[in-house]
Amino acid sequence: MNVRCSRYSARVLLAIALVPAAHQAAGQGTTVQLPTFGVSIDAEGVLAHRQVEDAGGQLQAARNAAAKRKLPQDVAAASKLRKVSLPRLEAALRRRIEAGEKPTDTERHLAGLTRLRYVFLFPDTRDIVIAGEAGAWVEDGVGRAVALESGRPVLQLDDLCVALRAFPPDRRNAPFIGCSIDPAPEAVTRLQSFQRTVPRSVSQNERGQVASQIDRGLREALGKSNIQVFGISPRTHLSRVLIEADYRMKLIAIDLEPPPVRLTTYLGGLQSAPHGMVQRWWFQPDYDGVRVTKDRQAMELAGQGVKLLTENLAVGPGGKLLNPGRRPSGASQRFANAFTRQYPEIAARSPVFAQLRNEIDLLIAAAFIAREDYYAKAAWMQGVLGDEKSLPTETLPEPRHAPCAVNVIWKGSRLLAPAGGVSIVPTEALDPARMVEAQDGQLSAARAGSAKPDDADRWWWD
Repeated sequence: MNVRCSRYSARVLLAIALVPAAHQAAGQGTTVQLPTFGVSIDAEGVLAHRQVEDAGGQLQAARNAAAKRKLPQDVAAASKLRKVSLPRLEAALRRRIEAGEKPTDTERHLAGLTRLRYVFLFPDTRDIVIAGEAGAWVEDGVGRAVALESGRPVLQLDDLCVALRAFPPDRRNAPFIGCSIDPAPEAVTRLQSFQRTVPRSVSQNERGQVASQIDRGLREALGKSNIQVFGISPRTHLSRVLIEADYRMKLIAIDLEPPPVRLTTYLGGLQSAPHGMVQRWWFQPDYDGVRVTKDRQAMELAGQGVKLLTENLAVGPGGKLLNPGRRPSGASQRFANAFTRQYPEIAARSPVFAQLRNEIDLLIAAAFIAREDYYAKAAWMQGVLGDEKSLPTETLPEPRHAPCAVNVIWKGSRLLAPAGGVSIVPTEALDPARMVEAQDGQLSAARAGSAKPDDADRWWWD
């Protein structure tokens, strides 16, 4: 949208994200002490932004102290390589369910694993083991379980179940897993109609009034965007993480949530943009990070695990968004590149992005276990881990809509509407052309040191 202005006026750029309104950024490009951010879903399925202030850190300090008193000392101890046996965990859960009991806190948080790094097969002892760093955990201000020492989110039993069920022993076709937050076609049509009502020129003293009118008109035109989840149930915690990560990334892109690290956002780097284009960003696994032993009895997930991609979309007939094959704008590509490059630092300071990486790791591990037929080789099926009736995971309200967020700033001259999503095809990471055979012996040594203890009831160990 072009708006000509008087000699003393700047021109108008209208940047729209199809997500809820949120906290205005502090200084652009600065690292700030952030509130705790999260999302909630109301009874109507509408996503909302959550922000919890704890300026002095007293509330979190109290939660930390309570967690230290509550957790058993052995599971609370920091571990560089904690192992979890899937068959033994399943057996422990089955016994608990048969006794009419619920999973323990240790079981629900997978003994404090903060990242899944390895998958090992032990065919002689019929065992499948996942392993990674672990330690004590506590809930933060929005109920997210994070490590006491590092603040990294802890893997969840619910998410493990969802990942394993997406790749069961008897499934041949790999699912596409992901989410999107997109405007309804009729909303895009209303947006086009509204654009025609915007004045062609704005004087210096009219800028504030016109900006408010445009802000209100855009919100009314766009209304609520549609949330879609693919490949898994939208009522699971895993799908909630995908949606929150997508939504929060777009808030950062258009300066409606402060970036957790020094980062040039999309709006911060924008000078000009293609007319009539919609900017889309989406997360995808960094698939080039799987190492395996020659006998395929050990797998390691290396690297940061996630990258951000971008493209241009054009508004087509009936408000449909089409890919015209044009390169994304320079500002959009620079934002995507910076987010990918700094993803480890972003994930360290904003837990939802570490959670997204954890979910991707779980999905790739589950796909690897199924692809390599570990189930038959270990003579073990998923049992209650694969049974929704025994271990329910579809327990959350289904997210259906997200109100748009609009950021009207005086810079540039065109109307942009960012869109986005998360796209995960775990089996792409297991393509033979991508997988790297470990040559240094370290992966085999890690497997050799992970054999299960003699205690038949112990499902995790260091």
